[in-house]
Amino acid sequence: MLSFITRRLLHAIPILFGVSVIVFILVKMIPGNPLDLLLPPEAPADLIEKLKASYGFDKPLYVQYFSWLWRTLHGDLGYSIFTGAPVAQELGSAIHNTLILAIPAGVIGLVAGVTLGTIAAYNLGRFLDKFFSAFAITGVSLPHYWFAIVMVVIFSVMLNWLPAQGMSFEGLPTSWEDIKSIILPVVTLALIPIGVIARVTRATVLEVLSQDFVSTLVAKGLVRREIIFHVLKNAAPSVIAVAGLQFGYLLGGSILVETVFNWPGSGNLLNLAIFRRDVPVMQATIVVLAFFFVMLNLLVDIAQAAIDPRIRR
Repeated sequence: MLSFITRRLLHAIPILFGVSVIVFILVKMIPGNPLDLLLPPEAPADLIEKLKASYGFDKPLYVQYFSWLWRTLHGDLGYSIFTGAPVAQELGSAIHNTLILAIPAGVIGLVAGVTLGTIAAYNLGRFLDKFFSAFAITGVSLPHYWFAIVMVVIFSVMLNWLPAQGMSFEGLPTSWEDIKSIILPVVTLALIPIGVIARVTRATVLEVLSQDFVSTLVAKGLVRREIIFHVLKNAAPSVIAVAGLQFGYLLGGSILVETVFNWPGSGNLLNLAIFRRDVPVMQATIVVLAFFFVMLNLLVDIAQAAIDPRIRR
């Protein structure tokens, strides 16, 4: 198992290096100079050159890349062009806020998706199968931002039960009033993972149920609960792989949801950085989210190998 983890870690290094190169090149391909947003048109040339030198924009591209990579590897993500604050400080706070939404949304998506998919598979062709399959397809099909707006209209505007926008606390939610502010974004974010995981679980459980060992378990006299346990154990690697991808999307793909709910997370920070052309914040946010995504897939690989030793080969 240790050699498997070591191999996976070594595989992650070139992936992260490739991601850093692609992100750096794509950001540099954006037309114009980000300093143009900070300086008035009549700014003196020496001041422009001084600012370019302070951000390293006057150096060759490959020098800028390796300088940025070296600083990033040492935890120095630079300073925001727009606010002047350390990027690490802004990004750390934003990721913390995103995790407050992503973790409960991921747990709800996994538990509800596995439950609905398993029930649908064990009731193949019956009402529950059709109902849960329709629910899963609806969850996958609905656009995030549209569902978020509908939730706000119903529960905030019409019923006045939950706050429409904003984060009403600092740190972690500790009271019911704090929890009320995360209910709508969490439910919105959990919708697609529920649908995707339910669909994959249903298909995988049906495939496992068609295998001979299930008939052997029945012939041995195992009760239904024990048979379901063995079926889910065999279906787990595929479900875990999809759940890991969905949690990665929750960390990096929630820009629209965070924008609708005005949530100060990493998606909202990246959205602002794009509009402000804040290059250091853009580069750091994308690379850090990619790092989380790669590490998440590494954990998924380890979990799959722990459940099914054949994957280690």
